[in-house]
Amino acid sequence: MMTESPYILYSDGLGNIFEDTSLYATGRSGWDVYPIPAEEWIELPEGGNLYELPGRRGVGIDVKTGEMRLCEKGWAVAAFIPPAHTGLYMSAYETMPDAPTLPLFCYTASGWHDDKFYVTAVRIERDIRQECAGYDDGLIQEGTKSLLEAYPHNRLIKHLMETCCQTYHCPAARNFALGRWECPVPASPACNANCIGCISFQPEEESIVSTQDRLTFKPSPEEIVEFTVPHLETAPFPIVSFGQGCEGEPLLMWQTIRESIIEMRKHTSKGSININTNGSNPQAVKALCEVGLNSIRVSTNSARKHIYTPYYRPNNYQFEDIVESLKVVRSYGGWASINYFVFPGMTDSIEEYEALRKLIIDTDLTMIQWRNFNIDPDWYLGQINVVDTGECMGVKQMMDLIHEEFPKVRFGYFNPPIERIKGDYELDFAH
Repeated sequence: MMTESPYILYSDGLGNIFEDTSLYATGRSGWDVYPIPAEEWIELPEGGNLYELPGRRGVGIDVKTGEMRLCEKGWAVAAFIPPAHTGLYMSAYETMPDAPTLPLFCYTASGWHDDKFYVTAVRIERDIRQECAGYDDGLIQEGTKSLLEAYPHNRLIKHLMETCCQTYHCPAARNFALGRWECPVPASPACNANCIGCISFQPEEESIVSTQDRLTFKPSPEEIVEFTVPHLETAPFPIVSFGQGCEGEPLLMWQTIRESIIEMRKHTSKGSININTNGSNPQAVKALCEVGLNSIRVSTNSARKHIYTPYYRPNNYQFEDIVESLKVVRSYGGWASINYFVFPGMTDSIEEYEALRKLIIDTDLTMIQWRNFNIDPDWYLGQINVVDTGECMGVKQMMDLIHEEFPKVRFGYFNPPIERIKGDYELDFAH
């Protein structure tokens, strides 16, 4: 364990990153900058990387005076931390005039100590399904080729292999090409929310760009069943998962999904069927549970309606509906997770903590997936009009308090296979 603070990092604007040994690294929470406890730093995990933040100067603590000051040597630096890890602080910087809006990545605090890069994060999940070391490009190419040959007329296979797997290197699509674990099933080209940080659609007048293109067609139940049944039958720990980053809201296609589940279950009882959703239509969720939906993951940036609504900007539904969708799945004995966007300084505020406690109690929530929020921090807080985030306790402290009060609520980063849902094996991360 580290006993002293790492040094701040800066970039020269040409793709080179250096340490400044006159400044210790700090972290950002909400609008404020803090020194970071030594025990909250871990080595940058494999698959993580660093990037410069143009137009921004890092904030550090002077090693001699103990005062905070800017690093004037170059641009600030932040880390992308790979899946299964949750960031505890964001990179601390001061934004210069005319600085560009940052793209939709996570901006975790980073530093340099003893010839190694460090980040402020915790590993929240033992599951290795998206570890970089687990992807063999040769095998992925073979898997992609054989799937395209096996299903020559299937538009979804073409989309998943050519766009998701080969263009965007989507971890879920790559796992599908390798015939294992969670198989992505995008189903909806449209959405009924207008999320500020949408990764598949941004209005042309916006200053940020979506990270991928959205599905452009409505798949048929036949196209879905054609490849999901073999996956459920043959993959280890198989899951088929509706609702992906390359689509809109899957509940808008609930009739198609319902038909697909009925047909899948005629052919196989193996594996689990999951939906990643905004939870906007509890009646549709009920219809899916009736035919065999095993788990749901509802995305939210907050357990508070007044923080949720200006980010999601929902059409024809409201925050209460997402709560109801979680309740519906639990009433059928299913697994209910939230895809909880962690934003240090908002997520760990006292007010949010109380709201999360209430949500857990009201819905009998099964799991919290503590996900890094991929968004420019200044832009996000400005868009939802938050000037003061209130008193905060620290992300790690909040996790510990929730775990202590609700020991049955699982923590993680991924949707669980049926073996975990049934309790046949355990992948929980020990606290």
